[in-house]
Amino acid sequence: MDLSAYQGIIFDMDGTLVNSMPAHIKAWQQTCHDFGLPFECDWFYSMGGSPTINTAIALLKKYNIDADPQLLVVSKLRHFDEIKHKGDIIPATFSVLQQQKAANKRIAVGTGCYRHHALEILTSLAILPLLDAVVTANDVKHHKPLPDTFIEAARLLGVPPAQCVVFEDTELGCQAAYAAGMGCYRVRDGVISEFIAFKS
Repeated sequence: MDLSAYQGIIFDMDGTLVNSMPAHIKAWQQTCHDFGLPFECDWFYSMGGSPTINTAIALLKKYNIDADPQLLVVSKLRHFDEIKHKGDIIPATFSVLQQQKAANKRIAVGTGCYRHHALEILTSLAILPLLDAVVTANDVKHHKPLPDTFIEAARLLGVPPAQCVVFEDTELGCQAAYAAGMGCYRVRDGVISEFIAFKS
């Protein structure tokens, strides 16, 4: 993998840099149980990269249920808080992060996770000191698949979007990278599997 053309390296967190998706899925499973909603594991994985409120809204729409999505958000976040160990480092992408940090590249995380959870996870795994910027669901108005998360990360890094590359594990995240004008490495099951080039 030759990243010499890029000055900014941006990682998604859940499922890309940290194997934390199972913790999110478990919290959603418990929330669905609380509210008597169907639980479809694959559907929740497809919503990876989306903030909790957006997933809650989509879930209610999926089943045509008229309810306050904020109630689901409160339940999901409570269950997620109760999970003490939220995931381990994914070796393939963390190795890239370390290599690029050693090469004096600018490094960011751009995640759909809420800030307090993102900082908790990144701190517990000693990733935070290696980062130059962290962009979370709290920091942008429009979330993945829109490009705002990655555009803001590039801005904080001080690097033009065209000189940034993204590592992502979800379709929503890859769409956001493409919309931001950035190339994207797709991560599947902890393996960097393909490169999606941006074509201007």
